[in-house]
Amino acid sequence: MSAQADAAPPIPVKVGNYRWLICGLLFAAMVINYVDRQMLGVLKPTLSKEFGWSETQYADIIFYFQAAYAVSYLLFGRIIDRIGARWGFGAAFFIWQLAHIAHAGVSNLSHMIAARVLLGVGEGGGFPGGIKAVAEWFPKKERAFATGIFNAGTNIGAIVTPLVVPAIVLAWGWQMAFIITGIAGLIWLPIWLIVYRRPREQPKVSAAELAYIEQDPADPVEKVAWLKLLTIKETWAYALGKFLIDPIWWMFLFWLPDFLSKRHGLDLKTFGIPLVCIYLLSDVGSVGGGWMSSAMMKRGMSLNAARKTAMLICALFAVPICLGAVVDNLWLAVLIIGVATAAHQGFSANLYTLPSDVFPRSAVGSVVGIGGMIGAIGGMAMAKYAGWVLDQIGSYTPIFVVAASAYLLALGVVHLLSPKMEPVKL
Repeated sequence: MSAQADAAPPIPVKVGNYRWLICGLLFAAMVINYVDRQMLGVLKPTLSKEFGWSETQYADIIFYFQAAYAVSYLLFGRIIDRIGARWGFGAAFFIWQLAHIAHAGVSNLSHMIAARVLLGVGEGGGFPGGIKAVAEWFPKKERAFATGIFNAGTNIGAIVTPLVVPAIVLAWGWQMAFIITGIAGLIWLPIWLIVYRRPREQPKVSAAELAYIEQDPADPVEKVAWLKLLTIKETWAYALGKFLIDPIWWMFLFWLPDFLSKRHGLDLKTFGIPLVCIYLLSDVGSVGGGWMSSAMMKRGMSLNAARKTAMLICALFAVPICLGAVVDNLWLAVLIIGVATAAHQGFSANLYTLPSDVFPRSAVGSVVGIGGMIGAIGGMAMAKYAGWVLDQIGSYTPIFVVAASAYLLALGVVHLLSPKMEPVKL
């Protein structure tokens, strides 16, 4: 018998899973982020009654939050490219958490706008930091899935809020809801600062996992000027995609409790379960949309085809939302809206990977920042539109019709500006 025949088969090398711990921390941060963000939507009926807000005044609160968010998203994208995800994300988290607690002290519309502006400043750093961390810790073939997982934290936050906050409000008042959730959320920050390092700086990462993370070809490390990024069509493929779809998610987040109250007669005690069902479906879309394109790539489909096929499927599932405001049955409406929010999250998980798919790591945070700013500007326009429609028409149907068409239009723009999703040469 030959020595070759006697040789034992090679023992598979275990890659390691430290990168998924990083993904778990990003997931937890997004849970906290969306508890903070959705509190206003859940409390809209309560606060509107206490402070006497009109629909237009409520829309103004959302508008100024998104204006601050837009500017901060852009600036934090650049900051995080310079100082890294560890300190950049940590600073953003600290700012938004303090702003969230400060909501407990508001006594009029101006105070609420000021608190929301500060919240927008902090939350503007959340997704640039998260996408930067994913770009540092995951190879391209896993990024959409990892992004889908940490982005699913937004849905868990949206689930936790209507379950926990009403109980706190009914027991101790709305001010304590901001204080209790804000202090609890601060526990995350020291854990992040202790755990997060770049892969090569983290001694707990095995050599096999480091090699797995760094399997993609090395990209340039030099800094890239903003003005140069603005001349690249792939930057605008991402940014205009965000401009079209982000306002739809903002609308769901800030107006769904009001929709359920006005259209189906629910209140602080009863809209929790329908909202939970909607955002559970969103979670399925977030993880499933990211998994879908990653699975297609593992089966041999190109990055371009996999991302866009997944986005097309999600865009088609969003179309029935145009009927969400006209159905009389509560649970049919919940199903239609839930499928649309799932479609958004699946589409978004794939769109979020575009910067890390085609740009070098040194430019990812900046491109994400530009796209986030443009998306928030779209959200500002949606806030004004929704406030006007509800004050003048009193129906959610025109708003939902816009939501139904946004994703197919966004995919068309992405394909037009980035037909092959090839790496950008800077």
